[in-house]
Amino acid sequence: MTRTRRFPTVIASLFALLAMAGGLLFSTASGNVAAQNDASAGASPQASPAAEVAYTFTVDAEQSTARYRAQEELSGIGANEAVGETNAIIGTLLFDANYQPVAGSRIDVDLRTLKSDETRRDNFLYDNVLETGQFPLATFIVTGVEGLEGGLPDGEEVTFKLTGDLTLHGVTNAATWDVTVTRDGDALTGSATTTFVLADYDMEKPIIGPVVSIDDDIVLEIDVTAMLVEA
Repeated sequence: MTRTRRFPTVIASLFALLAMAGGLLFSTASGNVAAQNDASAGASPQASPAAEVAYTFTVDAEQSTARYRAQEELSGIGANEAVGETNAIIGTLLFDANYQPVAGSRIDVDLRTLKSDETRRDNFLYDNVLETGQFPLATFIVTGVEGLEGGLPDGEEVTFKLTGDLTLHGVTNAATWDVTVTRDGDALTGSATTTFVLADYDMEKPIIGPVVSIDDDIVLEIDVTAMLVEA
């Protein structure tokens, strides 16, 4: 495990991620993303570990967004939702001939570019919670898929779960994302959501300034548009 402190009014955050959804690949991308973590590939329960990749989709960062949502209590204000987001996302989504996700899909998000409506929150998050100088990326690597029986039929919205490894703040834990995806010819559009606890990634809740309390569960969301890569 590593270290942490939470997202307050002076906090911001992942995943996301996204973190994510799930099956995706982040490398180096459009000027917003710099470093990249090495990643390992797992095997999907519904696809053979040796499944052949028939279709590869790459994330379009300009049309994709990763964000966090944190519920906090502020002195003199009351309940507040802190939201930060970024489009500094790179990912590759891999599918077999039946449009089932293939192990090794990955997504990375550059946490140094997360922005909320409060600059002080963002700076505190960078320096004291996520420690982005040392841990600039959040990475999700798909290892399994649940509830996807017929692949991704063209023109139909499909919901399922993606499981895999989420690395944040130098700590890797298993994560499950609720995913909704529509394939329209050569394009995929979808969203994914998961939750995590800061302490599980060795981070602490930053209860400082006007922040009285922060909920344990932090929500990570990712809205993705990905395009088919021609062989």
